[in-house]
Amino acid sequence: MPPTLASLVHHSALKLTVRAGGDRLDVPVRWAHVSELADPVPYMEGGELLLITALKLDAEDPQEMRRYVRRLVGAGVVGLGFAVGVNYEEVPEALVEAADAEGLPLLEVPRRTPFLAISKAVSAAIAADQYRAVTAGFAAQRELTKQALGAGPEGVLAALAAQVDGWAALYDASGAVVAVAPEWAERRAGRLTADVERLRDRQAPASAVVGGEDRVELHSLGTGRRARAALAVGTAAALGTAERYAVHSAIALLTLTTERSRSLYAAEQRIGAAVLRMLLAGEPDHARAVAGDLYGELLDAPFRLILAESGSASAARARAEGTVGGPGAVAGGGATVGGTPSGAAGSGGESGRYRVAAWAAATANGDPLGQLAEVVEAAAARGGEAVLVVPEGERLVVLAVDGGAAVAACAEFAAALEAARAATARGGGAGGTSAGASGASGAASAATGPAASGPGSGPAPLSASAAGAAAASAFTEEEELVVGLSAPAGPIAVSAAYKQAEQALSVARRRGRCLVEHEELAAGSVLPLLADDAVRAFADGLLRALREHDATGRGDLVASLRAWLSRHGQWDAAAADLGVHRHTLRYRMRRVEEILGRSLDDPDVRMELWLALKATSAAGE
Repeated sequence: MPPTLASLVHHSALKLTVRAGGDRLDVPVRWAHVSELADPVPYMEGGELLLITALKLDAEDPQEMRRYVRRLVGAGVVGLGFAVGVNYEEVPEALVEAADAEGLPLLEVPRRTPFLAISKAVSAAIAADQYRAVTAGFAAQRELTKQALGAGPEGVLAALAAQVDGWAALYDASGAVVAVAPEWAERRAGRLTADVERLRDRQAPASAVVGGEDRVELHSLGTGRRARAALAVGTAAALGTAERYAVHSAIALLTLTTERSRSLYAAEQRIGAAVLRMLLAGEPDHARAVAGDLYGELLDAPFRLILAESGSASAARARAEGTVGGPGAVAGGGATVGGTPSGAAGSGGESGRYRVAAWAAATANGDPLGQLAEVVEAAAARGGEAVLVVPEGERLVVLAVDGGAAVAACAEFAAALEAARAATARGGGAGGTSAGASGASGAASAATGPAASGPGSGPAPLSASAAGAAAASAFTEEEELVVGLSAPAGPIAVSAAYKQAEQALSVARRRGRCLVEHEELAAGSVLPLLADDAVRAFADGLLRALREHDATGRGDLVASLRAWLSRHGQWDAAAADLGVHRHTLRYRMRRVEEILGRSLDDPDVRMELWLALKATSAAGE
């Protein structure tokens, strides 16, 4: 600790005597300064021990001494040293009374103790304190490094909390608590999510001090312009020099453990793309060999394939295909990943470091696919799961453990996004956006389906819904997400899973949904699939002649056809439904055949007419 007035008084070589302010000797001394000016305040910074002989002062004048001492106290001077035997044989009583009245410590300096000796003692004590701080800082750095290598971020936090005699917490990019030490500080750390989110929105590196039960320092972690994580350090008082060294060392180490280098990230992306191409090509053994420890665990259990696309890309794809849905990227039994057919040997196109660099830039700029990738990767990291994330231009392909935290986080992110978007629509514009963001978390928790929960998965992290709500308020309509989720699959069936995800994505695009699961399609009705302009046009064209006939009042052919088809061609039952004689119904069906020029004995004709009727009835006609 720095020198104090008490340590100087107890210094055996200085022989100082306390004449006033004896109860305030524990204040630190920043420096010892000599000045004989009647007003030395303009040259003070605060924290000094001022040494005087009263050469230019009337130290026996009570009023002048009161004014003099008050100026010193106002300037932050912590003590006054008065040399006796120079201009005054004793410390003047007026000065003693003034110092005592203002609570300013007054030290009597004997003639045999030069001011230089006091200055040297203060300087030496300050240097010794700084050396101790540096030494302690290096020791803390060694311990933190040891913990980083042996126990990871959790070990770093535990060591840092011990060094600062407080607590420490690590947050991911979404503001969720990843780790905290000691455990009792978990609630305190959880209350800072909003502050961490505000820090994340600032350009890195950034820091902030938050008040409350403790004094908490927040620091962003990351080497790029956008923070990838954050560190919180809570203490009872401001950090000292040694503690500051420990915090800076922890920031560096946590940055190394949480921020992957661009080259490493590019390499992982290339490996992930290669593994995915091999799986899509039906080569799971080769994929396992390439995945190694990086993705090997993922291929040992059932997983889901997630296919995400930005709203603008979906709109462009629909226009290019001429339909709302379409075959998408899967053609001829293979999928396009990174601009390369699944059977190709190279990555091609924008692959490699250029594609990854472009992807990283899009992520940093708040791209919705980048937001989803962050949520999925953060959830997988918290759950200790392997996850394969492959950017594909304006698409994102993800392989994640079935029933795991990553799939649940994806579902919650999409549910929060959809809930916020619905609230925005109800609110009628920008005013509804904040309502959607605030209500998204509750709406997301009501989401159901296999992706929202699973055996052993537990609830999805709240950070996913928070990120989804934030994304809904930040992204324009064209930037919103469309996500398709496959059924559980194994390494041998990845190509089929990709097709399932593509089909689910197409349905999500058609229905205006953020996320659709393939299992939901199989369990639901085919009727929602008929909500398509092309299907409606076909139905209107097929039934137009019958409707025109009915409009003349010469019969009710459309209703009769619907009743007859619904009764599987049973004349008596259909006629009873219509309230007419079966011969009347037979006549009407012959008229249907004559008008359409098609035979109702053909099962294909009956199927097309039934779908046309269902499509028009679904539209409220």
